[in-house]
Amino acid sequence: MTKTNEEAKETWKHRHDNGVHHIGNTKKELLQNLAKEHGTPIFVIDHEKIRQNYKEFKECLPNVQVYFALKANPDPGIVKTLFDMGCSFDVASMPEFMMVYDNIKDMPDSERQDWIWDKIIYANTIKPTETLKALNKCKPLLTFDNIEELRKVKQYAPDAGLVLRLRVPNTGSMVELSSKFGVDPGEAVDLIAEAFTMNLIVEGLSFHVGSQCTNFENYIQALQLSANILKETETRAGQRIKILDIGGGFPVKYNPKVKSFKSLAKKLNTEIKRLFAPDMQILAEPGRFLVANACTLVAKVIGKAVRDGKPCYYIDDGIYHTFSGQIFDHCIYSIKTFKEGEKHISAVFGPTCDAFDTITLSAELPELNINDLVYSENIGAYTHASSTCFNGFPPAKVVHISR
Repeated sequence: MTKTNEEAKETWKHRHDNGVHHIGNTKKELLQNLAKEHGTPIFVIDHEKIRQNYKEFKECLPNVQVYFALKANPDPGIVKTLFDMGCSFDVASMPEFMMVYDNIKDMPDSERQDWIWDKIIYANTIKPTETLKALNKCKPLLTFDNIEELRKVKQYAPDAGLVLRLRVPNTGSMVELSSKFGVDPGEAVDLIAEAFTMNLIVEGLSFHVGSQCTNFENYIQALQLSANILKETETRAGQRIKILDIGGGFPVKYNPKVKSFKSLAKKLNTEIKRLFAPDMQILAEPGRFLVANACTLVAKVIGKAVRDGKPCYYIDDGIYHTFSGQIFDHCIYSIKTFKEGEKHISAVFGPTCDAFDTITLSAELPELNINDLVYSENIGAYTHASSTCFNGFPPAKVVHISR
């Protein structure tokens, strides 16, 4: 007997092989039911998995305050779930800021200002003047990494707290960020001193080792650099900085070769204890870690052909939509099916008229028919967030479960 959607949600069991989130038969049944109910493509967000990821992060790094990086997946439902868990937020634009702000807009002004100060960091080092003007009354933490940005802040947001972003090694990370952001460590103390000379308040230091960091030595080097700069700042400028933002990059086990987050957390806890005073406030900006394995895409075969002897399938989601992460995030998502049968090397294309809209040329799939369903797991980070409406095809419909 087929379960109802509600019954399936209640009996949903998560399974992990080597840390990678896979779905069992109950979830497969639920996904098929949801596709029948909502049509395809659908982007299914499992809020219980997000809550589990948040708890795991806090258990592994108990002295680190979590600031969810909205850019990974800015769905308002995800923001609400993490808000209710006590999470803080890393935003990089006014729309992201307002998405968080919507959860606190009913607070009294004094409580709201205190909450923003402690719970939001605007972690884009470059900000339009209009944004700085709007942010000044809210007094959030703002990152910066150059003198021109400092001058803008002085003019348009002098009441904000500042966090200087360092340029640190990104070797071995899936997406490097150091070519675009971060002050050279050799210039950091001078820039901090200049900020204090301008009567601005530098609250903290930050770094980012690159997204999906698989080289844990990046963190060790960045922590040592930060400790040296904080010590020199106190000696030269007479100012003690008490916030350290260790950024994001925390790895998701997309495959068994990726070392576990727990092993990284053990190293981080040891180094933080060794290098910094007990009253140092440590922040982190996980994005991928909280949402990557909490979302599943379900799509439908809308066409099939044989090209150069290879089975080719066309589905109703593609590179310009949820699979955009393959381009922007350098991440490959496996195409899976609900059907059994002998598998063949197959090509899978998205629905648009662009040949660039090629998801894979090497999927191992049984023979599929028009209207058969396929799915991709661990697709929650930097995917739906960068979907477009290219060629008139809208992004996948978002479906929430376990809210």
